Amino acid sequence: MPNALVIVESPAKAKTISKFLGDGFDVRASVGHIADLPSKGLSVDVENSFKPNYELTERGEKIIKELKALLKSADELYLATDEDREGEAIAAHLMEYLKPKVPVKRMVFHEITKTAISEALEHTRDIDYKLVDAAEARRILDRLYGYEVSPILWRKVNRGLSAGRVQSPSIRLVVEREEERMAHVAAGYWDLEATSATTPIFTASLQSVDGSRIAMGKDFDSLGIVKEGVVVVTESRATDLVSGLAAKDLTVRSVEDRPYRKSPRAPFMTSTLQQEGGNKLRITASEVMRLAQGLYEGGFITYMRTDNVILADDALTAVRSEITGAFGQEFLSSEPRIYKSKVKNAQEAHEAIRPTLPLRSPEVIASDVNARELSLYKIIWQRTLASQMADATGVTVTIKLGATASCEPPADCEFSTSGTTINFAGYRQAYQEVEDESESDEKEALLPAMKVGDNIQVDKYSADGHMTSPPARYTEPTLVKKLEELGIGRPSTYAAILGTILNRGYVWKKGQAIVPSWTAFAVVRLMKNHFTELVD
Repeated sequence: MPNALVIVESPAKAKTISKFLGDGFDVRASVGHIADLPSKGLSVDVENSFKPNYELTERGEKIIKELKALLKSADELYLATDEDREGEAIAAHLMEYLKPKVPVKRMVFHEITKTAISEALEHTRDIDYKLVDAAEARRILDRLYGYEVSPILWRKVNRGLSAGRVQSPSIRLVVEREEERMAHVAAGYWDLEATSATTPIFTASLQSVDGSRIAMGKDFDSLGIVKEGVVVVTESRATDLVSGLAAKDLTVRSVEDRPYRKSPRAPFMTSTLQQEGGNKLRITASEVMRLAQGLYEGGFITYMRTDNVILADDALTAVRSEITGAFGQEFLSSEPRIYKSKVKNAQEAHEAIRPTLPLRSPEVIASDVNARELSLYKIIWQRTLASQMADATGVTVTIKLGATASCEPPADCEFSTSGTTINFAGYRQAYQEVEDESESDEKEALLPAMKVGDNIQVDKYSADGHMTSPPARYTEPTLVKKLEELGIGRPSTYAAILGTILNRGYVWKKGQAIVPSWTAFAVVRLMKNHFTELVD
């Protein structure tokens, strides 16, 4: 019987893997990184190819001592840390400080199941030192950036502040959004709405007066100036139009039907899970990652730090089979959907985040996880199934209606209403993502049957005044999305960065919105003036 020592990162992971490996394998945890750059001094030899000067952490010294003792009675060593840059660096440091005299194998897996662990055991490899170099390069850059710039912030702004390669541009984004809000000049405009006396009732919004489109909020710039070619309806004009239209029917001028089709989104990767967790569950990016870590270590989901949206072939087969069984053949997409990552500099080392195989529904695992973990698992389960389901289809009807207002001079008013009828729910049967306002103007609404020339009775006309709004403050989900779009940081770092800028007092939260402090304004101004490239 083998007597192998297996080293993973966390005790929870060790406990789960132990159950699958059984006798002959002693599974222990390194409890994260065992070595790091010392907290004092630069610890990077800039004159010698930027050689880092790592040393064991206080906890690392204790862990290495314990592992060395265990290694004396082992005849094999398996380094089973995560298959990413940080995991590879931990494996390399374990190799360096343990100095094993027995055969060493690098064991990697993307999910903690009996099948995955057995396969990993059969297909071991060597440590990938290119990945280790990548992890060290990131750590060295972080040290050079923070160690050189942070003391200037202490002297010029306030003690205890820090600068960071991802942290500082993140703060800049929040500050610049606030500056846009402060510079915003509000403009007023009015619109009209007609409420029908039909069954079902519907509302139609005023679109144009005498052939000129009326101004809406999106037609004003940040200085409150309206674009050319649109007419601003004032309060007095709106009042005149309401009076002039009183008791008048609307005549249907056009009816346009167009097919509605919407495809599902890709399965989750780290950043989209953080965004959807924030939008649907109202939890922070850090909380999303903490819950996902628990689900991964418990063997319920695949590795949660990934920028890939691909499902492995066996998972694809299992998911499509589950859809057929749960919803019926008609809800399955005709061909397997293959998604591509849109992330800049995507590593794509792992699969998308999905339930592990064999697939287990939320109801099946409910007794094995806590309520918050179950909530996150549900959206992972639903999104994974939805990604291989058929499109949602229907019909969007847009109707234009008009009347002449009896005012001086008479004014031709054209109203519009639209509604989407979903004839086949498709993927929406399993999951509906949170939509950005800008992403979809489609709204489900029931409209009575109408044809050109019909007179539609109106119950009332009403006028409503509005002021243009400044751009919305970032929330955690929208800031993560922006960082991802700009290629700043990695999915695995977003939660930590958001935590840092909150804990250091650069920003605070007003509800879900992220608001910069005066310290953030001072730091960003200093860095833009003197370290422009570092916060670009």
